[in-house]
Amino acid sequence: MSKQNKDIVCMILGGGAGTRLYPLTEKRSKPAVPIGGKYRLIDIPISNCISSGYTRMFVLTQFNSHSLNRHIKNTYQFDHYTEGFVDILAAELTPTNKSWFLGTADAVRQSMHRLTNYDYEYVLILSGDQLYQMDYSKLVAAHKEQNAEVTIATIPVTDKDAPGFGIMKVDAQNQINTFIEKPAPEILHEWQSEVPEEFAREGKHFLASMGIYLFNRELLQRLFAEHPDEHDFGKSIIPAAMDSDAKILSYAYDGYWTDIGTIRSFFNANLDLTQPVPRFNLYNEEFPMYTRSRQLPPIKLIGTRCDRASIASGSVINAHEIVESVIGIRSRIEKGTKIYRSVIMGKDRYEDIDEVVARGEVPMGIGSDCHIENAIIDINCRVGNNVEIIGDISLPDVQSELYCIVDGIVILRKEAIIPHGMKIGLNG
Repeated sequence: MSKQNKDIVCMILGGGAGTRLYPLTEKRSKPAVPIGGKYRLIDIPISNCISSGYTRMFVLTQFNSHSLNRHIKNTYQFDHYTEGFVDILAAELTPTNKSWFLGTADAVRQSMHRLTNYDYEYVLILSGDQLYQMDYSKLVAAHKEQNAEVTIATIPVTDKDAPGFGIMKVDAQNQINTFIEKPAPEILHEWQSEVPEEFAREGKHFLASMGIYLFNRELLQRLFAEHPDEHDFGKSIIPAAMDSDAKILSYAYDGYWTDIGTIRSFFNANLDLTQPVPRFNLYNEEFPMYTRSRQLPPIKLIGTRCDRASIASGSVINAHEIVESVIGIRSRIEKGTKIYRSVIMGKDRYEDIDEVVARGEVPMGIGSDCHIENAIIDINCRVGNNVEIIGDISLPDVQSELYCIVDGIVILRKEAIIPHGMKIGLNG
């Protein structure tokens, strides 16, 4: 491991309850949510770290963390001749700490004592529920070059999105001189910044924090000591750093980035991966995305018309048509079924379909002559024959035992069983 790598420790936040991604977060944490057919959201920051040359990573977990912990354990194992690792730091009650993680800063504060056996000068703090590709070494280089004490990755956003972020203004040297967390719409006009012309044409006039922070170790420890009751970086610790006259730098990022905070953003991010030239590039050999290596057979397509379909390994597809959809690992889709603008997450395991049918049960996967559109089918769902699942923006939000409708998208709950002939959504 190079000297550069040894001075960085990466801390990846495992997320809270993820209520805006419900029901996908009903039984898992946000970073454990599957994306792109074969990955999980946590794979994004871990892959970015590895590709950037930073391989000392801690993932801070608390809520619904079992599947996330299992995925990390089964996926990220470095060889014995390197110092790389991905370690899990779970929230824990101790004689000196009587509470679970209370926010982003509190999670890092409570975990700092686990770093005492490591040499490092900087702490890189990342979110576990965003979709982007970034070479963090460039951010670190800018931080060191300008002798910054904190560097915040920023990206231009529109006035519609700005109230959901920390917004800042910078000087000619990219130093942040003012910062506000989630500004009210009526004061947004005071927070416009000069941005590159390509962003200005898109109406993106506000510099938003991406939730990616690089702290000098000494400053981070001092801020935690001076503000023991502050629990959030955006609301408390960053403003406190500004009040202390610390040098805070903006690192402007101009690539694709999306915060997977809602069902709609998750849905759109998946469908974007099916486009001929997706904004998030999974085919970049110089900056690969890593995930669990599964020994699965190749995809089998039988008489299926596919257009803009991303289909993962181990799938057996007899469908009539699949358009603009992501099909996850081990998916089974039977004859006559049509799937449009949907995310099918697939299965954790294979089963003997003949035995399941002989017992009068619905097999895992999607049966014959179904119509699925504007939907998310979670892992291990069982969809019978002649089922219609059709989402539409005109539909009201719904929660039921088998499914939810959120923002016009129908989401089958994990392991839901949908009987033959059932209609959900637009015609249900």
